[in-house]
Amino acid sequence: MPKLPHVSLLMPVRDEARYLPAALTSLFRQSFTQWELVAVDDGSRDETPEILEAAARADARVRVLRLPGSGLVPALNAGLALCRAPLLARMDGDDICHPRRLERQVAYLAEHPETGLVACGFRHFPRGGLKRGMLDYESWQNALEDHDQILRDLFVESPFVHPSVLARTDQVRALSGYRDLGWPEDYDLWLRLAAAGVRFARLKEPLFFWRDHPERATRTMQEYTAQALRRCKLHHLRLGFLAGVEEVVLAGAGSEARAWQRLLLAEGIRVGHWLDIDPRKLGRLLHGAPVLRPEELDLNGRKMLTAIGLRGARQEFRKTAQGLGWREGVDFVSVA
Repeated sequence: MPKLPHVSLLMPVRDEARYLPAALTSLFRQSFTQWELVAVDDGSRDETPEILEAAARADARVRVLRLPGSGLVPALNAGLALCRAPLLARMDGDDICHPRRLERQVAYLAEHPETGLVACGFRHFPRGGLKRGMLDYESWQNALEDHDQILRDLFVESPFVHPSVLARTDQVRALSGYRDLGWPEDYDLWLRLAAAGVRFARLKEPLFFWRDHPERATRTMQEYTAQALRRCKLHHLRLGFLAGVEEVVLAGAGSEARAWQRLLLAEGIRVGHWLDIDPRKLGRLLHGAPVLRPEELDLNGRKMLTAIGLRGARQEFRKTAQGLGWREGVDFVSVA
């Protein structure tokens, strides 16, 4: 009987013929070899099926499932159902893995049985033409090196690049895999794993290379827009930090904070006070609520969201909050 794999690589693809050979080559070059690739071809109309079939003929570790074009989440769940290994890795058909990616991640989970998911450092490529926002996201995510840091920033943005993670398959299946709710299926999974008490980690080494191109899902799918991310965050906040809350304090009065005010109001949560340091806004009423300096506010048991979009402002607010005795995760959560 063939030996079962230790890692299942789950890779949904559609029309990836341009980049798929390089992605597959990076898997075949892995120093850790006890893996299987579950490739789900979701209705490709280019040469993707032929590339996958050739790979399966050449290497018995490659298994291919054909779907008629069901969508990303159904493709992920169909592939997840076929994964046989205790560890689950994600991979996309347009990205590249460092040869030691799996080796290092498998070793970490073996050494840390309390950890359920380990990501790794990543780099965008090609580097030319990358905008400041993408570079900032790369730096921010790579700086989240342990569980506590990841949880602290969990509602700022998605803390992991989906195809850079290695997780315990049974923990993903215990949450019924992926959900299609109109927002990022991976971010939704991280938030559910966190709520279930799963511990996270990240390897510092850049072992994953995330290809940037105009057709990337994060650029083309409605599920990855800023508003979809906010709706995902608020859904999960209402299950925990904001459970039963009808009024919040909102730190920040810029465009991001105002977008949050509109979303909160639509969900029946009003903003009672705004916090800001801009002298042009202080003392004014914004949507019927006063704008105060942090030092003027008495939280009095209320919950606060911080939606401060300016670069570096989140760190400055955290210093101010610490000085005022506000506890992150108890009194306030950063959502931007």
